[in-house]
Amino acid sequence: MADRLEDQGRREHPVAYGLLALVGVGVVVGLVLGLAALGGARVLGVDDAEQTGSGGGGEATMYLPKPEKTKPADGPSVTLAPGEEAPPSAEDSATESETTKKKKTKAISLQAGQTEVAAMEQIDLTGVYPSGEGAILQVQRFENGSWQDFPVTVSVGDQTFSTYVQTSQAGVNRFRVVDTDTGKPSNEVRVRIG
Repeated sequence: MADRLEDQGRREHPVAYGLLALVGVGVVVGLVLGLAALGGARVLGVDDAEQTGSGGGGEATMYLPKPEKTKPADGPSVTLAPGEEAPPSAEDSATESETTKKKKTKAISLQAGQTEVAAMEQIDLTGVYPSGEGAILQVQRFENGSWQDFPVTVSVGDQTFSTYVQTSQAGVNRFRVVDTDTGKPSNEVRVRIG
């Protein structure tokens, strides 16, 4: 009689019994995976509880010093290719006048990756803006006797920037970038569009 009632209960509530079976399987699988992870952690040495309780014993520990603010570098970091010469030493730089130094460190330097391209071919624009960390630069093109905004902006990160432009305007095109906050322009670059 008890078998008949249990069998009748399964027929009346198959979803409930199915869910109970799934929960049971999930618990078993979770236990197996948890034990496997615990064993793997012990093998890899992740679970070294003895080390955290004692400071001695000659075992390796990790010491993290208190964070301190650091001064940013004076200029962009540059890696020299084999055979290139290092920039002038501090002694050589000491002979430069202060105004020359200020102009060099604050000037926006722009370079074009190509000097001649076909119409709508990519023109890579890269540069350095030492005092412009986080600045937004607007690309401009010289048209009809004045500088006009080109529909491209780029932000400065790690004192450098990089973007590209495309144009179908044939002939020599002159480009520059301008700091949108200060209005400071870069040098211009010329690219011939064929």
